[in-house]
This record gives sequence, C-alpha cells and structure tokens, in this order.
Amino acid sequence: MKLELVRASKEIEEAYYEFIKEWEKNGQSIVPMSVQLRNMDFDTWLQKTYEIEKRETCPENLVPAHTFFLMEDGKRVLGAINIRHELNEFLLNYGGHIGYGVRPSERQKGYAAKMLAMALPIAKEFGIDRALITCDKENVGSAKTIMKNGGILENEVLQEDGEMLQRYWIEL
Repeated sequence: MKLELVRASKEIEEAYYEFIKEWEKNGQSIVPMSVQLRNMDFDTWLQKTYEIEKRETCPENLVPAHTFFLMEDGKRVLGAINIRHELNEFLLNYGGHIGYGVRPSERQKGYAAKMLAMALPIAKEFGIDRALITCDKENVGSAKTIMKNGGILENEVLQEDGEMLQRYWIEL
C-alpha cells in the first residue's frame, strides 16, 4: 500500500465525495473544517481552497493555508490535513498551525500519526519552525498522535463550550 499526501484537485473528486459521505453517514462533522463543502459544489470549494493558499487571495478573516489528503494507492482518501502558514489570535489560542482528521472507518490504524509526520516537513517549507497543534483533552488518540511526532504539552485552555483544550508545540 502506498500512502501519499496530495493537494486537492479535480482528479480526486470522486474519492473526496466518498470520504465525506462516510463522515456524514456516521453523523460527524468533517475534520479538518477546511475540507467541508459548506453548501458549495466541488469546483467552487476547490477554487476557494486554492485562494486560501496565497496571502493575496486569502480571505481577510482567514490565514493562508494548504489542505492535503492522505491517499491510499492514489485512489482512496484516508484522511485530510490542513497546514496554516501563520497564526491569528484565535488560532494561537485554540486552533494551531495544523488540523487533521481520519475517516471514521480508518481510525486507530496509525494513519493520523503518519499523516502528521508527512505534513511536518511541508510546514517547515512554509517557514514554520515551531508548530502549534491542539486537541480536545478527551481526544486521547489525537494527543498520542501529536506526542508521537514530538509534541510537547504547553498548557490546557478552557474553551467557551466548557471543554478543555490541550496545546502542544513541535519543533521542526
């Protein structure tokens, strides 16, 4: 089995829809948020995804970011990861540089850790020397994924919804 990170493209449209249908079937919100269609068709979502990659076309309320998909043999999307080039105040406190998610049927197989390990050199290329990654305190699997990739817990922050968030840093 060959695993690779690929940028969103028209070529993966069918695999993308299969990926998001599984999340919806399980009644879960798609993670990371950057891969949600939000009432757009695929082509519009793809265009907006490319706009966010560059500072000059990135919407004012967002930061430049790249979204990648973890593909199995170039045919099946196992997960997605979003690398934000910089942090605004919200991301510094709650979101971090990197957000990721693995499709429900493929969890607890090590794909999140592999995907994060593959994404860290890309983050370094974007000029990130120290990456912030956050997860809910109850999400033990995500915390293990972050620590497996060198994450050091800085602190815990109470979110507005009453949930505790853990903030980890990884030196790149």
